[in-house]
Amino acid sequence: MTRANQPQRDRSSSSNQTPSREEVQRAIRDGGRALVDLAERLGPQLQKGRLTTSQIRNIYGMVKRMEIRGFDPNEFVLLKPKLAYAAARANEQGAQQLKDVLTWAIDEVGTDATKFARFVDFFEAILAYHQAAGGR
Repeated sequence: MTRANQPQRDRSSSSNQTPSREEVQRAIRDGGRALVDLAERLGPQLQKGRLTTSQIRNIYGMVKRMEIRGFDPNEFVLLKPKLAYAAARANEQGAQQLKDVLTWAIDEVGTDATKFARFVDFFEAILAYHQAAGGR
């Protein structure tokens, strides 16, 4: 069987792959069920990818401080280089997955404060499902 003849895998139904950019954008746009379902799938993947709770909480703490001070798109976009640095420093698959997912989510938020609130919800849900999967 050639590669062209192989059945296409549906990334959205796979439980072992990093979510696609489109899935992340939909979760931030729509919130609710899409957001929770994606976080439920991602949390255990990050745990298996050896991402630690303290690595997640370092970034999550920055996001919560931004939420408390009020949404500033210019400050928010600066999370992208911080995520890249943290992922490179951790050098683990889970850190790279989190960087990719949150970077796509940041791009979807842009300057929209409502989407920023969904981003915070999404991040909280990821942290919860990571912990539930045994993340340390």
